[in-house]
Amino acid sequence: MPKIKKKGTSGQAKNFITRTQAVRKLQISLPDFRRLCIYKGIYPREPRNKKKASKTSTPSTTFYYTKDIHYLLHEPILNKFRDHKALAKKIARSLGRGEVGDAARLEKTGKPRISLDHIIKERYPTFVDALRDLDDALSLLFLFANLPSTSTVPPKTIAHCQRLCLEFQHYLIITHSLRKSFISIKGIYYQATLQGQDILWLVPHKFVQRVTGDVDFRIMGTFVEFYTTLLGFVNYRLYTSIGLVYPPRFDVSSDERGGELGAITLEGNGVGTLGTVEGQNKPSADGVQEKGPDAENNAIQKHADELAQHPEPAMDNEQDQNLVDEAPIDTIDTFEVQGEGADVLDQPRQSDLEAGSLFAPYSFFLSRETPRQPLEFILRAFGCKYVSWDEVLGDGAFTHDEHDPSITHQVVDRPPIIQPDVFTSGDSGLVSKSSSGGRMPGRTYIQPQWIWDCVNQSKLLRPDLYAPGATLPPHLSPWVKPMKSAYDPTVPLEEQEIDGEGKLEGGSDKDEEDEIQGLKVGDDDQAMAGLDEEVDAVDDHGMDVAGADSDDHSVDEEFGGFDSDDARDKDRDTRDDDPNDNEMEHQRELEAEAAGLAYTASASPRSNVQGAKNSRTKITEAKKKAAKKRQEEEEELERRKMMMSKKKRKLYEKMSYSNQAKDAEAARLSGKRRKLEIAKGR
Repeated sequence: MPKIKKKGTSGQAKNFITRTQAVRKLQISLPDFRRLCIYKGIYPREPRNKKKASKTSTPSTTFYYTKDIHYLLHEPILNKFRDHKALAKKIARSLGRGEVGDAARLEKTGKPRISLDHIIKERYPTFVDALRDLDDALSLLFLFANLPSTSTVPPKTIAHCQRLCLEFQHYLIITHSLRKSFISIKGIYYQATLQGQDILWLVPHKFVQRVTGDVDFRIMGTFVEFYTTLLGFVNYRLYTSIGLVYPPRFDVSSDERGGELGAITLEGNGVGTLGTVEGQNKPSADGVQEKGPDAENNAIQKHADELAQHPEPAMDNEQDQNLVDEAPIDTIDTFEVQGEGADVLDQPRQSDLEAGSLFAPYSFFLSRETPRQPLEFILRAFGCKYVSWDEVLGDGAFTHDEHDPSITHQVVDRPPIIQPDVFTSGDSGLVSKSSSGGRMPGRTYIQPQWIWDCVNQSKLLRPDLYAPGATLPPHLSPWVKPMKSAYDPTVPLEEQEIDGEGKLEGGSDKDEEDEIQGLKVGDDDQAMAGLDEEVDAVDDHGMDVAGADSDDHSVDEEFGGFDSDDARDKDRDTRDDDPNDNEMEHQRELEAEAAGLAYTASASPRSNVQGAKNSRTKITEAKKKAAKKRQEEEEELERRKMMMSKKKRKLYEKMSYSNQAKDAEAARLSGKRRKLEIAKGR
């Protein structure tokens, strides 16, 4: 007789364990269990059948893998938790006896210190694994670096997060590893590439953050404790890989004055101090450049220029051709789309050298209303050597003088204020100096979005489109790729329209407006013509002269007889050439000539109305053709669907529904943009 299997010893009941059972097995409290799971990266699991996984009749909500809990049994941090529990009992006993001094001494010296170094090595065996998990770490640490200090968020934690974030930003600046950035309502997104891994994180805006009570900062503090250890390991590896000393020197006084990035000084391992963030030569007060790490490169370049001035002996044409063929090509191949509907491959990314030279030739000044921290970080990461700002924004600027002639670009974020120039006395007489809020001659004024758009497109854009007070182009996410048949705000509307879509939708409104305008002009001219006829009909003595036969003539015009349509059209054409109309046309020409305006026959009311009618007829014909073509396509589609199986037909209907929703959204955005362009054109 086979052995009867006991219930709960195999299957899902064996593979899963409830949270209560796990806490009892580890013999720790629930908060310590949460901390341990966060440190070790163990999360709740969802079984396929909760009834089978639960060993009791009470429905459980949180399950863990049994093998994960067994893995936690041998964790050294469990001993630290137990030591902390024993210390808490000793402190409570001392306070109960009234021994306050002993309790304070135990709390200060006997508290066990928890080290997470071994956990970092266990969870991330290679450095690439740590870089892949750096997105959430950076987002959380940058968030805590911008929080105000409270009872739940101590200032020591905030200062530690700020310093780690500044050290990471310095590495991105000196290696030019920053690639893209995007401003959103949540904050500013950044993307950097480190050893082939794309890292994307979010930095909140520099606003006053309100700490609410519905957030459990104990759990978030546990994550912060783990992520600070992780980022410390990563920063150490990044700095030592390029020969820098870690940790770098930190100037506390400069940080208190708002220096931030300027409060950290990088030092080379065995080569001395680099001096500045970008490690470039800066002009001193006496005009002599200080020596930096580029001095050797400049000497090499000077020697290469001297060699280039001496011509080498001439060679044969074949040798020249071989040298030309073997010459290295610096340009990067691009992937071009071969046909319509083909796959669009990602283009090769820019190198570190290209990213580090985007803003290298320029010097920027940040106005006091602009966000200094993100602008300084982006400009330095993309090669800008000299970034200046107003003195009220903090320490660390290249110069605080807004009128420095070496500044080429000024970032402003307010409407232009025109103020008279201020003349100051100089060595050579009066010197024109722009007042505060005025414009300096020869300087380019831009809005902050210009910097972000140039970074995302990897090229310098037209600064006149981002001038102060100008309507800025749309700021789009660089990670959202335009899809086929989707609305793209960067492409002109005419290129996105299909089969005269714009004519069918926007043409009718415009023609109706033209027709209404033409009728209005015609009514005004008709009223003036009637007034002229009344004046001509009455002579100086009050006698009716010109209008004697007008009644009989009007009766003849009203009755057309029983002629055919062709005769009626011919009669209408004959009436169009009436001498009175010619006289009115001549009168309008004289009035336009007296007013100094150009008059054309096409601008007459009659031609406006006729043109509106013709355009409306063309639009109607285009709508009929489009409707007929659409009906034929629908019929062909129905015939093809009849040949499909039921499963494929349902799948196709789901796909069609989602595509129609996307097309409807694209049509709505296109129509909205078309109306704005028409209103702007008026």
